Amino acid sequence: MFKKLIHTDDDIASMILRLFLGIVFFPHGMQKVFGWFGGIGFDATMEAFTVKMGIPAVFAFLAILAESAGALGLILGFLTRLAAFGIATNMVVAIFMIHYKFGFFMNWFGNQKGEGFEYHLLVIAIALAIMIRGAGRWSADRLLTKGL
Repeated sequence: MFKKLIHTDDDIASMILRLFLGIVFFPHGMQKVFGWFGGIGFDATMEAFTVKMGIPAVFAFLAILAESAGALGLILGFLTRLAAFGIATNMVVAIFMIHYKFGFFMNWFGNQKGEGFEYHLLVIAIALAIMIRGAGRWSADRLLTKGL
């Protein structure tokens, strides 16, 4: 089972998708964990998720973990499918809990009350491609695959 989870080839396209998705999500995760990049940190994020949004604590913690450890996993190419699954799940929940009511489009011109879900759909598509193909070139999963 573990072998199937980490199996990957030497594909450059998978590597590009994995790296860029990880790089995009790294600041989001660090905002929630450490308060970097203008974030509020772990305690305040947990409070916002659990108290203000009503998310059970275990799921709030998993969301923070998906964005932080998931981003690092993608960048390193370690447990890549699991990391991509966590981020995709985060985006699905974000769409249904928050963004669907603002429509499809992002709030490019500041004329709506929130952000639409077009960005989230792109993230889900990229994460699905990574889950199907694996980490690709220059990944810890690739090194482990060669060793098994």
